Amino acid sequence: MSKARLVITAVVVEGRPVAEVVATYGVSRSRLYELLARYRDEGEAAFEPRSKAPKTSPRATPPATVDLVLTLRKQLLEAGHDAGAETICWHLLQHHEVRLARATIHRILTRHGAVTPEPRKRPKSSYIRFEAAMPNECWQSDFTHYPLTDTATFPKGVEIITWLDDCTRYALHISAHRAITPRS
Repeated sequence: MSKARLVITAVVVEGRPVAEVVATYGVSRSRLYELLARYRDEGEAAFEPRSKAPKTSPRATPPATVDLVLTLRKQLLEAGHDAGAETICWHLLQHHEVRLARATIHRILTRHGAVTPEPRKRPKSSYIRFEAAMPNECWQSDFTHYPLTDTATFPKGVEIITWLDDCTRYALHISAHRAITPRS
């Protein structure tokens, strides 16, 4: 049940005082009166959720410009030319004296299905990560070479060895050792 239905029912049907309803349901007095006025005007339709989108977008790209972008895209593709946002941007400016940002053109093309999305990065959901199901089922060993500033004592740096339980991600053992380089 929506909050609007609850507060309107509490005031209209149950006859509870406005102050009590405001305190009980945590709505402002002005919001409650707004809902009551809507209920008087619209009846049951007042209970339906409303869109929070603005009624107008004065800075939106004009529909004629959107149509021009889509037409240019189609013409460039039919002629066998590059029809990306950068090219369309150039054609708009040179031939139609319309200035649009490349990102705006790309959003228009994407919104109208003229561009197949090709993400630069794979989504994290596509990663296949091995993880052990039980503690101590599998351990990882990691060797990291780390150069030190004290090159007299450790001329080749140190090797940091880490043993990790793959299930719990708990570091079982960490130690540093003098780096050993095999003879070639």
